Amino acid sequence: TNSALHNPTGASLSPQTAYRVLSAATAHGLTIVEDDIFADFEPSLSPRLAILDGLNRVIRIGSFSKTLSASVRCGYIAATADWIERLVDLQVATNFGGPSPVATELIAGVLAGGTYRRHMDEVRRRLARARTEAVGRLAALGIIPWTIPRGGFYLWCRLPEGLDSAAIARRCMEHRIVLAPGNVFSVSQSAAPFLRFNVAQMSDPRIFSCLRQVMREQASARPPSLSSIS
Repeated sequence: TNSALHNPTGASLSPQTAYRVLSAATAHGLTIVEDDIFADFEPSLSPRLAILDGLNRVIRIGSFSKTLSASVRCGYIAATADWIERLVDLQVATNFGGPSPVATELIAGVLAGGTYRRHMDEVRRRLARARTEAVGRLAALGIIPWTIPRGGFYLWCRLPEGLDSAAIARRCMEHRIVLAPGNVFSVSQSAAPFLRFNVAQMSDPRIFSCLRQVMREQASARPPSLSSIS
């Protein structure tokens, strides 16, 4: 589970929900894997299951591939000592070794040199500007965020009534614009009215002009409702 800057919604866990999740895990003997790869995009830390639980039933994983570079395929795990020992054995058995020495030395140098904090401050500022601009331009099309995230890349947005995100995504793909329709993220296939946007990739105005055109086409193709007929 994502406790903060959830993919796709961008939401973060409340203390009340965190307590209920940990209580359920304890009652049913479950181990929780807390996927926290977006942690450093938060302006301030929201509740974390691993912190509240003390790593008793929670394994926390993080990564530098989102914050430094996608080519830096290196992350970390926080868990109890017995879990770490078994996970290291598993990694050696499946990958025939550990992470790249080049990647680990690069990350160690960035963290020790003090440049990582300044880098993330700038990244958060740029994402905040991009998010504000994207929200405004989407609102002009009637596309409204489900929530305004505290940070990160993603906006989970509801389309105007009656529009289908999968159909819109298919038509936009014909214009070489890739969108993520809601049902891609829904086991129950109940998120057809939603689209997920990545604010870091929305500076091109053609995205919004394409959306406007495709939404108009889909709206005009809908059969008239009974109320409009009467």
